[in-house]
Amino acid sequence: MYDVVVVGGGPAGLSAALVFGRQRRSVLVVDGGEPRNSPASEMHMYLSRDGFPPQQLLALGREELAAYPGVEVRTGLVVAARGAKDDFELELADGAVVRARRVVLATGQVDEPYDIPGLAERFGRSVFHCPFCHGWEAGDKTLAVVTREPVEAMLALYLGDRFSQDVVLCTDGPIELPEPVAAAVAARALPIVDEKIVGITGDADDLTIHFADGSTLRREAVFHRAPTRQHSGLAEQLGCEVLPDGTIKVDEIGQTTTPGVSAAGDMAKLPGMPDATTLVVLGAADGVRAAVWMEGDLFRSGLGVFPS
Repeated sequence: MYDVVVVGGGPAGLSAALVFGRQRRSVLVVDGGEPRNSPASEMHMYLSRDGFPPQQLLALGREELAAYPGVEVRTGLVVAARGAKDDFELELADGAVVRARRVVLATGQVDEPYDIPGLAERFGRSVFHCPFCHGWEAGDKTLAVVTREPVEAMLALYLGDRFSQDVVLCTDGPIELPEPVAAAVAARALPIVDEKIVGITGDADDLTIHFADGSTLRREAVFHRAPTRQHSGLAEQLGCEVLPDGTIKVDEIGQTTTPGVSAAGDMAKLPGMPDATTLVVLGAADGVRAAVWMEGDLFRSGLGVFPS
């Protein structure tokens, strides 16, 4: 039986495993090899790694884990999970079954861009989701925000305030903006195109948005906050509470509502947080935080004199 099984080998999962490895725990990391930011060539706001390739960060992380004999990294998928604190059972896609005293879920979310031809293919390369991650590189370029959600007009306003004087809001059909947002849009003369979008063509710095009425809009970059879903259903299988936005509820130290199960990275958040953050550095921090406090719980449980 492992002390901990970490499901997911992104920044959150590898960081958690590093903590456990350094504390001489036996830990298995199971990773399916499909990180959310795989289309991206760079990551940002990770001190000492700004502009670093995200896949290279994961490769370096695995190399570092190899120094700790207690850490095993296995490529594969966990397809089922059951059990309770001190005796979890996880089933892998290859039929293997492993047991663990604790579980850290770091499986992340999946972006699901709108079904607009050309949008998904460019997502993460010339179509971006986050002004913190990609706003600097889009500075002073012609931008568009593609959204059907009225509240996302705020993204267009933010980009116009911080990064570009030429931002167009493309709503893929008529929408009604909330009154305060509509007032801000009007005050800043933010252009809105509400024609249906039939496709996006071109490449970075030379994109064309095609509309149903035959018109087009040339842009150098597009921002699109795609809807998301959980990458895995394991949290629900283990009885963890799911928040209305689809993220997993955790407390300040990363514990889910299921004893012995923590969650880290963009799959989980505190109930009071408006969104799950997608920054690599915060995912890594979440993994460390969850692991440090789970290590303490493992230690106390091992003493046999504290409530489990």
